[in-house]
Amino acid sequence: MELLYTILVILVVAIAFAVVSYLRIKKAVTTLTQEQFIEGYRKAQLIDVREAKDFAAGHILGSRNIPQTQLRQRYKEIRADKPVYLYDQNGARSGRVALFLKKKGYNDIYQLQGGFKQWTGKIKAKS
Repeated sequence: MELLYTILVILVVAIAFAVVSYLRIKKAVTTLTQEQFIEGYRKAQLIDVREAKDFAAGHILGSRNIPQTQLRQRYKEIRADKPVYLYDQNGARSGRVALFLKKKGYNDIYQLQGGFKQWTGKIKAKS
């Protein structure tokens, strides 16, 4: 019975952590549909937070690659006074990147709903 209580407590803590993380990310970033993303990303900084090999395989035309793994060293390459449009493969990583940028003083942060996997617009790939 004690094992059951231990498992239950771990499960409740994990769920609470997931909910708090979700709410913090939701507060830090605005998620946009592809149509909304297209309307604004040309006037903003478009950042692909996937790894370089994924970026080389195909990325949204006009985007810069700053992988999440390099963000702590490279975030100053992103201007805080301009909107930041983020995307990754499926939408999970860009939320964590947005949370990091929010802590560093960035306020105008958006992410692509569904990530690059759902993107049907123009792309560029290295041949």
